Amino acid sequence: MSLFGASSGFGAGGTSVFGNATTDSHNPMKDVEVTSPPDDSISCLAFSPPAMPGNFLIGGSWANDVRCWEVQDNGQTVPKAQQMHTGPVLDVCWSDDGSKVFTASCDKTAKMWDLNSNQAMQIAQHEAPIRTVHWIKAPNYSCVMTGSWDKTLKFWDTRSPSPMMSLQLPERCYCADVVYPMAVVASAERGLIVYQLENQPSEFRRIDSPLKHQHRCVAIFKDKQNKPTGFALGSIEGRVAIHYINPPNPAKDNFTFKCHRSNGTNTATPQDIYAVNAISFHPVHGTLATVGSDGRFSFWDKDARTKLKTSEQLDQPITACCFNNNGNIFAYSSSYDWSKGHEYYNPQKKNYIFLRNAAEELKPRNKKW
Repeated sequence: MSLFGASSGFGAGGTSVFGNATTDSHNPMKDVEVTSPPDDSISCLAFSPPAMPGNFLIGGSWANDVRCWEVQDNGQTVPKAQQMHTGPVLDVCWSDDGSKVFTASCDKTAKMWDLNSNQAMQIAQHEAPIRTVHWIKAPNYSCVMTGSWDKTLKFWDTRSPSPMMSLQLPERCYCADVVYPMAVVASAERGLIVYQLENQPSEFRRIDSPLKHQHRCVAIFKDKQNKPTGFALGSIEGRVAIHYINPPNPAKDNFTFKCHRSNGTNTATPQDIYAVNAISFHPVHGTLATVGSDGRFSFWDKDARTKLKTSEQLDQPITACCFNNNGNIFAYSSSYDWSKGHEYYNPQKKNYIFLRNAAEELKPRNKKW
């Protein structure tokens, strides 16, 4: 029986794959642990695209490495390969055919990792750490988009050492997402820019941020026709904004919701508020997952404006998450994100990547057909 098939009850029973782990706060949801996780905080995760048979997971870390695991149907994970940068890896992405992985690092370079030959070569250069990397596959061009703390967004043909295009950002790039023909970049000082990618990339619109605090993560969502139609933006203040690009009724259709908060709901007790570290949309249902510095993941239905599930609290922040291409697997990483400063850093604590069956829990409750 396939562990990640739709019919699997994995994660539902009381028996964990690893024996009885009831008191185990590092994995309270009893999810599958990925073998040989990185030795320092995990910054990014990405599953292989639909063009590739099977499921392969890429993870980048502050130990300067990027690793590849094969996730088998029975839930076993097999470490396949790894590559190094000379600084922490901040972002990873796949080419659409699954043959290459792109990595962005604090060493101010981005690399292209050919998985068949296991060779990595530099394909991009900035004057400061590169925070984001995305593959763009257009009908008339393909390129890699890098966003950096040097306040530029650059587009690279992987065969040339200089960029095809360089666009100035108002501030340092903090997060970005691409779903052709749309890109969105969120920067320091709450900058927010949407780009259109047809024919060649160009600025489409600057948006006043719907959030009052520092931008932390962004993810584009699609409409029923599978076209990108808006984005979810998360901040360090435990809040997510759902923003449509051209909504029929902006005042009604765009909204924000609180998440990753604990304790006081009334004014007498102060509320603990945590950063939203990552947002990922389910590829089939269009529902979304958020993960936070509070050590929880939550699943949401943005159309019904309801929460579908919140996890138990892990003993560390959750730093990254992603779904595999058919939406059956939800991967999330547990590591210290330095949100409470150096005094809360415990070098004895290990880093983990967990896999959860996401086939059922992310279905909208009452589908409107």
